[in-house]
Amino acid sequence: MSDISGVKALVFDVFGTVVDWRTSLINDFTKWGETRGVTVDWTALVDGWRAVYSASMDEVRKNPQNGYVILDVLHRRSLETLVAQLGIKGLTDADLHHLTMGWHRLHAWPDSVAGLTRMKTKYILSPLSNGNVALLTNMAKFAGLPWDLVMSAELFEHYKPDPETYLGAAKLLCLKPEQVMMVAAHNYDLKAAQKYGLKTAFVPRPREYGPLQKYDLEARGDWDIVANDFGGIADKLGC
Repeated sequence: MSDISGVKALVFDVFGTVVDWRTSLINDFTKWGETRGVTVDWTALVDGWRAVYSASMDEVRKNPQNGYVILDVLHRRSLETLVAQLGIKGLTDADLHHLTMGWHRLHAWPDSVAGLTRMKTKYILSPLSNGNVALLTNMAKFAGLPWDLVMSAELFEHYKPDPETYLGAAKLLCLKPEQVMMVAAHNYDLKAAQKYGLKTAFVPRPREYGPLQKYDLEARGDWDIVANDFGGIADKLGC
């Protein structure tokens, strides 16, 4: 582990790192469908939805003339496309809105809240997520996430892994990049954060994508901290 004594703030990837988006959405939609009499392969929908996540953000990058588009809007567009592709019938505009807002109602991994609470005693904590501000704020209320502030790609009008997100977070906190540590379950996120001078912490979430997950099962870089869960990160940070 390198020298992390200067770290003042921890910023977190959220989808997959802090919250279990896949199980949360499948369970949420299954219960909702039962009350509405809607029978859908929710697992296929959720997996398909997440599969187009990166491509939807790439479209924003490729078309700057159209301006920045928040993730809620991208999620809704992707959902409408998937509903048509999967041949799902009978969903109203209100139904589609409810499903889109499912991303605001995600549950934390079992170790997340306790680990964050420990880290909060010593560090400034914030998400640094591609989720928009309203999404992240509502999620924090729903899941009990003890952030000190909410930083989103929306604030910088750039999606990760663009440098504006990582460097922008440090700037907003009036800190040098090396005083900020990025915590993530995704090696690509940490690679970008490290490139722009941030410290890094990896925590594996081997069930993020379900039983057949193939990526990010282990650390794939020279990260400053590698731990099995948030409690382990807190231990290594002396919290």
